[in-house]
Amino acid sequence: MPLQLPKSSWSTTELEDLRELSRSFLQKEVVPHQERWAAQKKADRELWTKAGDVGLLCLSIPEEYGGGGGTFAHEAVLYEEQSRAGDSAWGVTVHNGIVAHYLLAYASEEKKREWLPKLATGEMVGAIAMTEPGTGSDLQGIKTRAVRDGGHYVLNGAKTFITNGFHADLVIVACKTDPDAGAQGVSLLVVETDTPGFRRGRVLDKVGMKGQDTSELFFDDVRVPAANLLGDAEGQGFVQLMQQLPQERLIIAVTAVAGLEAAVDLTLEYTKERTAFGRPIFSFQNTKFTLAEAATEAAVARAFLDQCVERHLRGELDVQGAAMAKLWTTERVNKVIDDCLQLFGGYGYMTEYPIARAWADVRISRIFGGTSEIMKEIISRSL
Repeated sequence: MPLQLPKSSWSTTELEDLRELSRSFLQKEVVPHQERWAAQKKADRELWTKAGDVGLLCLSIPEEYGGGGGTFAHEAVLYEEQSRAGDSAWGVTVHNGIVAHYLLAYASEEKKREWLPKLATGEMVGAIAMTEPGTGSDLQGIKTRAVRDGGHYVLNGAKTFITNGFHADLVIVACKTDPDAGAQGVSLLVVETDTPGFRRGRVLDKVGMKGQDTSELFFDDVRVPAANLLGDAEGQGFVQLMQQLPQERLIIAVTAVAGLEAAVDLTLEYTKERTAFGRPIFSFQNTKFTLAEAATEAAVARAFLDQCVERHLRGELDVQGAAMAKLWTTERVNKVIDDCLQLFGGYGYMTEYPIARAWADVRISRIFGGTSEIMKEIISRSL
C-alpha cells in the first residue's frame, strides 16, 4: 500500500484531470525510453513536439501567447508526475517554468508573440545559461561579455552545466554589458542557436540525470539583435534573475517532495515483498522504524510545500521563503532516499532499480538553483 497522504490543499478537479493526462503521457512517451536516453545522454527531440501536441508545454503561459492559460499549480502537477515516474531526462521544468516566464515577464510584446507560441508547440526548446566554467553561485562574477555594436550586441563567452543545451533553439544568456558595474552590469540576452558563432560543446557525463542533455555552450562573436535584450535597458539582468529565482527554487522543491514520496512508496513495496530469514524485510523493527521516519518526513515536507505553493499562487512567496523550501525539501529527500536505498541492500546499488537512479539523480538538488549553503546565506539575511 502506498503512502496515504491527503490531497494537496491547492488541488482541483481540473488539476487532477491534468495529472491523469501527465501520467499517461509520461508512461507512454517517457518511461519506456529511459535506458536508451541515458545511453545517448539526451531525450529524443521529438518528445518536445509530442508534449506540445497534447498541451503540456507552457501550461502557465497565457493563451494569447499560445500557452495553456493556467497557473503555477498546473506546472506543479506535471513536475510531480514526472518525478514520480522516475524521469530526469526531460528538461521541461526549465523550458516551462523558467525560460517561458523570463520571456513573459521581460521580453518585448513583439518578441513574446514570436517566441512563446513556438515554445508552447515544442518547435523551439528553451534553455537558460548562467553558470560558467569558473563561476558557479557568484553570478556577479560572470565573464561572458556583450558589447553594443549598432543594432546588435556582440557576445563572447562560455557557459557550462546548461540543461537542454543540446536541443535548445533559444537560450537566455546572462552576460556583462558593463564589466565594471558589478551586479548592475549584468544583462540577459536571448540567443537563437542558429546564429553564427554559437556552438555547443559536449553533452556532459554526470553522476545522475544521465538522460538529460546538459551541455557546454560557446559564444564566439555572436551578433545578437538589440531587440533580444530582456527588459527596457541594460543592467537589469541581476534584478530579473533575483525576481525569477524563487519560482525556480519552488520548482526544485516540488520535484524533491514528489521524489521523496515516490521513494517511500517503492521501498514499502519492496520490503513487503522481499524476504530475509524467512520473513518479509518490513517485519524487522529497523525497517519499520526507518520507514516510519521516512513517512513522517514525507508528510511534513508535503505540508510545507503545499503552504509554499499556496503563497506563490497568491504572489506572496518571497526570496527567503523559496530558499527555505528548497533547502528543507532537498536536504530531506537526499536523506530519505539514502535511507530507503539501504533497505534494498545490494540491489539498491544496481542502476536497474529505480531507487538507485533516484539516489543518483537527487544529489544535484542540493547544488543547482543555488547550493544549500547559499540558501542558508539568503535565509540568514532575514533573521
